Amino acid sequence: MNNLKKIPSFKNVDEEAEFWSTHDSAEYVDWSKAKKTVFPNLKSSTESISLRLPSSLLARIKELANEKDVPYQSLMKVYLSDQVKHELLSHK
Repeated sequence: MNNLKKIPSFKNVDEEAEFWSTHDSAEYVDWSKAKKTVFPNLKSSTESISLRLPSSLLARIKELANEKDVPYQSLMKVYLSDQVKHELLSHK
């Protein structure tokens, strides 16, 4: 595409985010020249939370994790992620 628009300068990240939420990047970027990039050292951001669970539920989770030979917190993350995906798909 030869008639690409010039990407404006932005004062801050919020201004840029607002711009891209209302504009099509195809008018500004020739995506046919894009190359796939891998960021091997990029870590997803995580946030620590405090979660109170019934002791019996936590014990069952730990039993399952032990059977699967994985840390119980990792197993909980997988279960939560799977359930969130399921819920989001069922609401479409």
